[in-house]
Formats: sequence, structure tokens, C-alpha cells
Amino acid sequence: MSANQIMITAEKENFIVRVLIQKVKATGMDCVFVPWTVNAINSAWENTAAVTIFMDEASRPGNEVVHFLGEKLADTGKHLIVIGEKTDVQYVVDRVPGDHIFRTFLRPVDNAQYVEAAQELLKQVETGALRKCILIVDDDPNYMGLVREWLKGTYKVAMANSGLQAIKWLGKNKADLILLDHEMPVTSGPQVLEMLRSEEETRSIPVMFLTGKSDKESVMAVVALKPEGYFLKTIEREELLENLNRYFMLHK
Repeated sequence: MSANQIMITAEKENFIVRVLIQKVKATGMDCVFVPWTVNAINSAWENTAAVTIFMDEASRPGNEVVHFLGEKLADTGKHLIVIGEKTDVQYVVDRVPGDHIFRTFLRPVDNAQYVEAAQELLKQVETGALRKCILIVDDDPNYMGLVREWLKGTYKVAMANSGLQAIKWLGKNKADLILLDHEMPVTSGPQVLEMLRSEEETRSIPVMFLTGKSDKESVMAVVALKPEGYFLKTIEREELLENLNRYFMLHK
């Protein structure tokens, strides 16, 4: 197995599934069939870059499998191609986070179009184009570097060591979320937030504060600015990732 593996999951490896696998492999991509059970999907997940779920006219996976698949996609940032009859495709679409569905195909699927979609999906996976982008703004390079290390496996991460540098970066780039240090010299976090909200291009970008102060007065001062949230700088890696993942799931 390889890191750019396409997983095709179906009730069984029928003739159409075997043809799809052959077509994908003919382009140099790796592809593997996995029956749609929780255990089978989970065991092949680590080496999988993207997933295809194939449903023929007589079958669709159960709610447990689709729910598990949706959670795995959301947790790992991977994406799904769905193939099936119209009602079956809608069944999956209704139960999987929409921003993790890359393409849908109605049966009978055009093999060439499917392979082209699989190639494009892997290309975007490799370049990181499908990842959410988080901009970290903090005057402490050591802490900023630490958070970047924590996040870079799941998100695209950019860094700015001042509010003005962040504003300049946002003039040319797009962020899905800003993690903003509350206590910065020259231009403080609240001042940066005010600047962001005063400009049409940046006012809708969600901001979460990073703060080293946990006393009630300081926390209330942060909350009063009405950011999307805040994190104490003592937060551990897994808790931060879990909270960010939950945020993006709720705001997809």
C-alpha cells in the first residue's frame, strides 16, 4: 500500500468495481478494494488518501458504516467520491459532511470521468489544496512554531509575527481561521481584530484568540470582543486539534 492510495469500498468486488480499480491503476495510482464494513474500512484507512463508495442498484451501506465513514473523513480531512443511483447518492450525501464530498457520479459511471476525478482529487491532496488554512499570529516565534508543528499534518498553516504582517499576508492570501495572540506589543490582538473587522475583505474571517492569561477578568475581556472562541496557551496538542476539528465540522 502507498500514501496515495484510493480506497474503493462496496458491498462486494464485482465486475464494475474491478474495472474501476484497473482503470485507476493504469494511470499509476494505487487502488484497493475494501468491503464496506467498519473494521475493513478502518484497517485500510491509514494508507488511504481518498475514498470512493460504490453502490450498485441493489445495495447501499448501512447507517452505521456511513456514519463511521463520515466521522473518519471529518477527523482526518480526507475526501469522498460517491457513485450510485440518485437516491443512494443522496442517502450518502445527507449523512456525510458536505465539505468532504469531492464529486458524485450517477450510475452507470463513465470510467474516464471517474479516473479523471480521482486524479484531480489526489493532486489536490498532494498539494494541500483541500486543507483548511489557519493563520497563526503571535510575536513569540517559539510558541508559533510549536503550534504550527501540531497543526501542519491536518491543516495548511501560515504564520505572522505581528498584526501588520498578518494584514499584509491576508491581502494576498485566504485563511479559513485566524489564531490570534491576545497579548502582542505594538499592535495588540484586540487592535488586530478591530482592523480585520473594519475591512470588507477580512471581516468575515473567523478569529480565535490565544491567551496566556486564565484569570476570570482576562478571560472575560477576551470573550467581550466576541471572537469565534479562545484557547489558553497551556492547551495540549490533542485538545487543540479536537476543538479545531469540532469548529470546522459545525461551520462547514
